Amino acid sequence: MPHAVSPESSPGPDETMISRVDVNAMEDEEMLDANDDAEEDTPPSSNPVPEADAASQEKTQLEAMFDDDDDDFPSSNEAPAFKPSATASHADPEVMKVFYQRLFPFRYLFQWLNHSPTPSNDFAHREFAFTLQNDIYLRYQSFTTADLLKKQCIAQNPTRFEIGPVYSTNPRDRKTLRRAAAFKPLTKELVFDIDMDAYDEIRTCCTGANICHRCWSFIKMAVKVVNTALEEDFGFKHVLWVYSGRRGIHGWVCDKKARELDDSKRRSIANYMDLIKGGDSSGKKVNIRRPLHPHLDRSLRILRDNFISDILKEQDPWQAEDKAQHLLSLLPDKQLAASLAKKWESAPSRSSSNKWADIDTLASSGGGSNTLDTRKLLEAKQDIVLEYTYPRLDAEVSKHLNHLLKSPFCVHPKTGRICVPVDPSKIDDFDPFEVPTVTELLKQIDEWQEAHKDEDKDSSRVQDWEKTRLKPYVDYFRLFVGALIKDEQGGKRRREEGAETMAF
Repeated sequence: MPHAVSPESSPGPDETMISRVDVNAMEDEEMLDANDDAEEDTPPSSNPVPEADAASQEKTQLEAMFDDDDDDFPSSNEAPAFKPSATASHADPEVMKVFYQRLFPFRYLFQWLNHSPTPSNDFAHREFAFTLQNDIYLRYQSFTTADLLKKQCIAQNPTRFEIGPVYSTNPRDRKTLRRAAAFKPLTKELVFDIDMDAYDEIRTCCTGANICHRCWSFIKMAVKVVNTALEEDFGFKHVLWVYSGRRGIHGWVCDKKARELDDSKRRSIANYMDLIKGGDSSGKKVNIRRPLHPHLDRSLRILRDNFISDILKEQDPWQAEDKAQHLLSLLPDKQLAASLAKKWESAPSRSSSNKWADIDTLASSGGGSNTLDTRKLLEAKQDIVLEYTYPRLDAEVSKHLNHLLKSPFCVHPKTGRICVPVDPSKIDDFDPFEVPTVTELLKQIDEWQEAHKDEDKDSSRVQDWEKTRLKPYVDYFRLFVGALIKDEQGGKRRREEGAETMAF
């Protein structure tokens, strides 16, 4: 299955599973359903809470939410011992099971999706979709707490799981509704998917699923442009970028106003960001009006330096004759293009940097053309810069509320790398090849415990992820979630105060 699941490729409302789930898995699911029902049926307290006490309680809950002492998810000292062998693979089900037991930050994932210190329908009505070890795809899973999600991950041991929207009712109960139309998606983060294979026609170093440091620059450029537009043009404050674990990156816009966008508004934002048109065989892929929209003008300023260093020097995109012919086809003056072609034929090894400079050199001397329009030439060069640097988004991912996307901190099934959050302000420093693998992390836990075996019992309170190279990524995620919840709580308080003032 792809890491992003489109509505068109997803099962219909009555198709929970693709393929057959074994008896044990069904028993696990029923057990979790019973737990869900038990929690949902718990009656509320009959004693009203005074307003002052309620405010104090909310503050206490918010502080406790970020307390390092996590009794719900105990340290690895209480988890079953497991030491992967030197040849252990991330595809080993036992490795994945221990990863869910000891390393996956379920608590912070819950807080991220719940938007509140106390359990709410933002989490309880959220769809999760599991890809099991034998490629069974299990949809419409839901959980009231982080602990229940963790239990099912340990019991069913998915190779990964995706996150979908918050529905109008618990996704597990959708078949009990009298009207199918009553089950509908309400909210979900606005998401973006940038995949390296979209750049295959312009990158010269790798193709397909392969990446290297040279072509990873395309992803860095994309994050800079999209993140800036989301913040400056739309006013979003909480944008989470997550490495896909292999060849791309996902963006989650988590602001409340983004989560509440309907499909038409999501399409508008996706179209606003989408610039590159046409497939591999098409000619000119950037056709924009002048004067430039402020977003595109700003994008050019952001990308100009990258075009020189990462495109002309590192990718050398027009070194091959057929690629050089494509460049010439993008120039508006045919006589200038003919003069350049003649020059390059006499120097077939001429670099892309020199070929780019040749355009201005010949143009300044007339270029053998009587009709050279310097303004049109400048515009054409701007279009070329954008064609080779502007983000190539999978726009369909962003357009639909019911789209599913792989969860942060999953393990990529091909590489074994963790899908870690990435700070967009430090995107230039992010190295996908330095992202830890699941087997590496499990070994680091054992190494940490061996190094601290003679210390007092306080060391047993250290969470397993804190003993590994996963720590800076979880720390960043924790801070992101804290800022998001602070804004959510502040906005809720302002709305309540405003309603009271209007009522008075």
